[in-house]
Amino acid sequence: MSADSAPRGARGAALRFELLGPVRAWRGGTELDLGFPQQRALLALLLAYEGRPVPAGELLGLLWPGHPPASAPNVVRRYLGALRRLLEPDLPPRAPGRRLLRHPGGHLLEVTPDEVDLLRFRELTRQGIRAAVTGRAETAALRFTDALGEWRGPVAMGIAAAAREHVRFTAVGRELLETARLAADAALLCGRTAQILPALRRATALDPLDEPLHARLILSLAACGLQAEALTAYEDVRRRLAAELGITPGTELAAAHTRVLRQDVGRLTSGPRVDVGRETPVVRVSRPGAAVDSRGEGGAPGAAPAVPDGTPSTGHARLPPDIHGFTGRKAELEWLTAARDAVAGTAGAPAAVWIGGMAGVGKTALAVHWAHRAAGRFPDGHLYAALRGSDPARPAAEPEEALRAMLTALGVPATRMPAGAAALTGLYRTLLAGRRVLVVLDDAAGTEQLRPLLPAAPGCLALVTSRHALPGLIASGARPLRLEPPPADDARVMLARLIGADRASAEPGAADEILLRSGRLPLALAVVAERAAAHREIPLADTAAYLRETEGTLDAFTGGATADVRVAFLGSYRLLSPEAARLFRLLPRHGGPGLTPASAAALAGLPVRGARRLLGELAESHLITEHTPGHYTLHRLLGAFAAERARHT
Repeated sequence: MSADSAPRGARGAALRFELLGPVRAWRGGTELDLGFPQQRALLALLLAYEGRPVPAGELLGLLWPGHPPASAPNVVRRYLGALRRLLEPDLPPRAPGRRLLRHPGGHLLEVTPDEVDLLRFRELTRQGIRAAVTGRAETAALRFTDALGEWRGPVAMGIAAAAREHVRFTAVGRELLETARLAADAALLCGRTAQILPALRRATALDPLDEPLHARLILSLAACGLQAEALTAYEDVRRRLAAELGITPGTELAAAHTRVLRQDVGRLTSGPRVDVGRETPVVRVSRPGAAVDSRGEGGAPGAAPAVPDGTPSTGHARLPPDIHGFTGRKAELEWLTAARDAVAGTAGAPAAVWIGGMAGVGKTALAVHWAHRAAGRFPDGHLYAALRGSDPARPAAEPEEALRAMLTALGVPATRMPAGAAALTGLYRTLLAGRRVLVVLDDAAGTEQLRPLLPAAPGCLALVTSRHALPGLIASGARPLRLEPPPADDARVMLARLIGADRASAEPGAADEILLRSGRLPLALAVVAERAAAHREIPLADTAAYLRETEGTLDAFTGGATADVRVAFLGSYRLLSPEAARLFRLLPRHGGPGLTPASAAALAGLPVRGARRLLGELAESHLITEHTPGHYTLHRLLGAFAAERARHT
């Protein structure tokens, strides 16, 4: 953010705040005395809210976690008044000030991103995620390392222990640990592990029982040539797990230990364990000439199930049917095949491919079609799981439930299912060990959902589709394939297949207008074609005229029996932060040829830096497209959806 966008009256104050460690503040080069721990705690919570109002009830709950006394509101007002005078010592008596403001939603601290370590950390982390998503592991590692450089210790030190348990502070602590994991993954890929070691050591000290984090520390130490220290680190965490939790190291930690012993330090392929889930996702398995023997290898009771030759025990379970008459996407199909062949010729960890793009662009269709084409190269099985990451009607599938469904599809009876996500993941990966299996994970919600579901055996391939950017997956080596609407020639062939080549050739002008009005989005074409097929007596010219009349809305692209563009877009929109959703609703007002952070800032009344952050969130959700750095476009149907949301908000 430029100096011109700083809060009015704050430019000369030269304030600086720290929350990622001891709570501190400076004016110029002089550190400020923040007063009593309670006053310091209020400042910390105001900073953690990142320029948003803190409700009065939450301020009271921070200082009095139980039942605040009757005098509590007056005490909070006195502390806030003292903070206001501390931050603006020249403020006249009873003046409201320009830093610590009363707001209808509570109290708000006006700061710029450059003034607060937490905001700098988040911006650098976002930059690292963007680099990881686009396959630039070295840049990602540098940005993550810079972000973690803002971290100096446990969050909000110097306030009461009970106050530090507030959900805002613990959430920031989780952010720090997740960035440390992302940094380690990126550093292991590009050979910059020495830079990330200090932050990894600090992270494992902050959470001494986080197995995925310790696995990354162990691999990073070994990658730096510190094999003895890596083995010592493993023994330390192994003893701690046994003493405090009564468990042995899980799959990921044990695998890291084995790699160090073998001096085979490669990229990580699994990640943090997750909580128990609720709903069972759709899971299918097809496996020519293979089945699960749930008795264990060689029939030994209690042994891990194997995958011997035979008939699939799941009977009708298989990949979804191939897309009849699938057309186009020749370049993407060839890319997927080349990625598979490159993996097949590389020893080491299994591979993952991420297919991303906006709602309705055809990610699932491409994945399923290619999976059928490539099925013969994976003779030991083909698994499919619908993870519901963008389903507007149902929650995303939880990893543990997905694992149970996958194991059931593989033939493991319910009586043989272990308890807990870690044990289920271990059994799942044991079943796939030494096999060549294709795992299609459709509509993923995020990396945390995916990690337990990724196979750990070389020769396996995970094909992941998602509307969401999955930086953790890509930072750990997944190959990204971003889909755009098909080119005009492919879209024309697709429409002809859907409505009939005779009708398309008889009215080429109307067909071309349908392509234009639909933005060549496959889902929109499917909705239009469904209606056209049901009413063959209606000329295509009338259909094109209806699209013209309803331009600026999605009325012509909704209500289909099998597809609805508005519902599909809603699945992405509902996951946005309130600030990003507001900016998205304003985007149709932008009349220029391209959208930039500066134009978005002017549109939304935001600082340029804040607008850049929100545009990044929209791009990662595939609600806008960043074709070149800092330049964005909005698909015409997404523009219509944004206008509809603005009218109904």
